Amino acid sequence: MDQTVSPSVARSVATPSGPAATPATPAVSAPRLRPPLIRRLRLPLGPRTFAILAVVLLALAWGGRELYLRLTHIYEYDARVTADVVTISSRADGWVVEMPALEGKRVAAGDIVARIDDRAAQLRADALKAQIEGVRAERTRLRAERRLALAQTEAISRTRASAVQAREKALAAMKSDLDFAKGELERQWSLFERRVANERTLQVAQSAVEKLESQLQQARAEHEQAKGSLEEARIDQDKITVIDAQIAALDHQVANLAAQMHQQQVDVDDRTIKSPIPAVIDRTFVLPGEYVQSGQRILLLHNPNEVWVEANIKETQVGRLKLGQPVLVTVDAYPNEKFVGKVARIGSATTARFALLPTPNPSGNFTKITQRLPVKIDMVEMPKPLTPGMMVEVEIDVR
Repeated sequence: MDQTVSPSVARSVATPSGPAATPATPAVSAPRLRPPLIRRLRLPLGPRTFAILAVVLLALAWGGRELYLRLTHIYEYDARVTADVVTISSRADGWVVEMPALEGKRVAAGDIVARIDDRAAQLRADALKAQIEGVRAERTRLRAERRLALAQTEAISRTRASAVQAREKALAAMKSDLDFAKGELERQWSLFERRVANERTLQVAQSAVEKLESQLQQARAEHEQAKGSLEEARIDQDKITVIDAQIAALDHQVANLAAQMHQQQVDVDDRTIKSPIPAVIDRTFVLPGEYVQSGQRILLLHNPNEVWVEANIKETQVGRLKLGQPVLVTVDAYPNEKFVGKVARIGSATTARFALLPTPNPSGNFTKITQRLPVKIDMVEMPKPLTPGMMVEVEIDVR
């Protein structure tokens, strides 16, 4: 037998009966409305949402800026400050007596940075100078002797030349007298033959001819002697030539000694070592009292006004570089300072070509490695001094 009760009967039974009771009416539930789709998708606009949106926008802006800079700039973080570091060495052996240059000290061009004992070198220079003075004194004496000999020779030559001329005139006069006497002798002989003149007159004429012939021979001898004396005077002039040769030899000796003295003076000057450029002393290697040899380095220095930055740029980026492009340099030592430079030189060989040890490939295995080229960057704005070896970062504008 089915004892199930219908819901309506159950509700009627459960309802209390009575005069005050009201008939139960069936309850009708209101229909449930669904919210619109937009309301369901709308997020709550709270502070957290605004913060997330701001971070996203900042990230997009920063990413866009980085992309733009990567396309228009070349960045390199492996860059260093470089300068021409000059090694000052000694050209002479000796003890260091003075070292006025200290590490970090600024010196001007020509300032003394080291001094080596130069007493022995100075004594050798003084000895050579004394020898030069002695040779010059001897040369002065020879020149005076030459002038005296020249004056004496000229005077003797003039005197003997006059004597020769006088002998020549006397000889000519005697020849004329002899010719006249011979003519007179011939005339007297003719008269004697005609018995006009006596024998005594003929003998006198003949004696006069013989006397004049004897005097003529004597005059000729004296003339030859005068000519010989003149030749002797002219030969004495050759002594002047000898003196001139001695003076020329002394001139060469003076020149040789002067060259030796100049060389010795260079050795003296080399013992006073001066700075070739306005510079800063980077490092010293000797102390006063130490003995240095020729070629031994004494100190290192560089010009602080002539420094540059050397950056090793990848070969894949070198094609975008041009001379004169502006460069922003960030120095690790001065992060708040702005350093500006420009591209001055692009290397013509990679850094691998300057390696001390070559990298052969005997096995045949090959791994391609991007090479780097050194790029020199001259400083245009340098608010603070830079020291060689400082690490810097460069940003090259290739637009």
